[in-house]
Amino acid sequence: MKYSPFALGATLYMPATRDDIVAAATGRKIPSLKSMVICLEDAVADNDVEFALNNLQLITKELAQKKSMSSKPLVFIRPRNTEMAKYIVANYDLSGVNGFVFPKFTLDSLEDWAQITSDTHLIWMPTLETRDVFDASEMQKLATALSIHPMKDRIIALRIGGNDLMSVIGVRRSRTATIYQGPLSYVIKMLTCTFGALGFSLTSPVFELIEKPELLQEEIEQDLIHGLVGKTAIHPTQIEYIQNAWMVDHAEYEDTLRIINSTKAVYQHAGAMCEPATHRQWAKNILERSKLFGINHTDMESLSI
Repeated sequence: MKYSPFALGATLYMPATRDDIVAAATGRKIPSLKSMVICLEDAVADNDVEFALNNLQLITKELAQKKSMSSKPLVFIRPRNTEMAKYIVANYDLSGVNGFVFPKFTLDSLEDWAQITSDTHLIWMPTLETRDVFDASEMQKLATALSIHPMKDRIIALRIGGNDLMSVIGVRRSRTATIYQGPLSYVIKMLTCTFGALGFSLTSPVFELIEKPELLQEEIEQDLIHGLVGKTAIHPTQIEYIQNAWMVDHAEYEDTLRIINSTKAVYQHAGAMCEPATHRQWAKNILERSKLFGINHTDMESLSI
């Protein structure tokens, strides 16, 4: 089944050690949640791995019984490595799970992940978070390899692993600035151009400052400008901010309809040139977002006051 990358919305990360994962994964705990990741990697301490794996077995068994639910979020598992992924595929009932998040994904690990998931229904969300992500030529090789890979349609989006990338260069997120005001600004721009040009979508790094919603909103505005399709959330309070941002402004929606339906090669509207041939993919993305997140009519309400 093909999923829209915009369906990810705010992707909530939850350590596999938690006891409320099924409640989140079935929509009971957070009804607005669109996607989540059950994490066995960085979010689980080494001495808790066995407990996390045992807990995951119970979780997947229960999710398999509820797989027919239509309102549940997309559920991904993030194993620690390919060896753990093989074990999970071989021993767990994954019929209630949608996909895997691949940690530390590289060109060298591509075929390992392909082999592990080849006989499953699992979709892919590879994470770009290793040293070679800073090398534009290496990312071009990876993007090209993915674009011709027989399993490329499994990729719903690629994740930009912000914290791991900052760790590579020995820095930590500023408490007063967005990620676009630091060294990862270059990386995000390069990745969106490299992978986006070949038809792949990317999601934005986690925003770890839970008590800075204004800064989160400022960063999300930049996420949208850079064409990212969603954002990792580490706390439920971040979900509303992220998903509200992906709502479509009424004026933007009206622009979209004009572009989709226009028979003109070029025209002017609201002081801007519109060229449907070059703006059509943008318009299709806006329509997709409007279906998933709705239309924000507050701009029209303000005009009528």
